[in-house]
Amino acid sequence: MGAIFSAIGAGINAVISAIANVFLAIVDAVTAVVVTIFDVIFDILCCRCFGSSRRTGRRQYRFGRRRRAAVY
Repeated sequence: MGAIFSAIGAGINAVISAIANVFLAIVDAVTAVVVTIFDVIFDILCCRCFGSSRRTGRRQYRFGRRRRAAVY
C-alpha cells in the first residue's frame, strides 16, 4: 500500500516540476525580451547623448543614391 502512495506522490511531484519548469522558461524568455528592449533604448540614448559626432543637427542619408557618371 505504501508503494502505491509513493508512486502517486512521485507522479504528482513530476507533474508539478514540469509545470514549474515551463513557468520558469516563460519568465526567462519575457525577462530576456524586456532586458533587450531596455538595452536597445539605452544604446540609442547613449549614442545621441555621448556620440562622437560633433556635427549635431546635420544628418546625411545616402540610401539608394548613385553617383552619376561624368559627361564629357
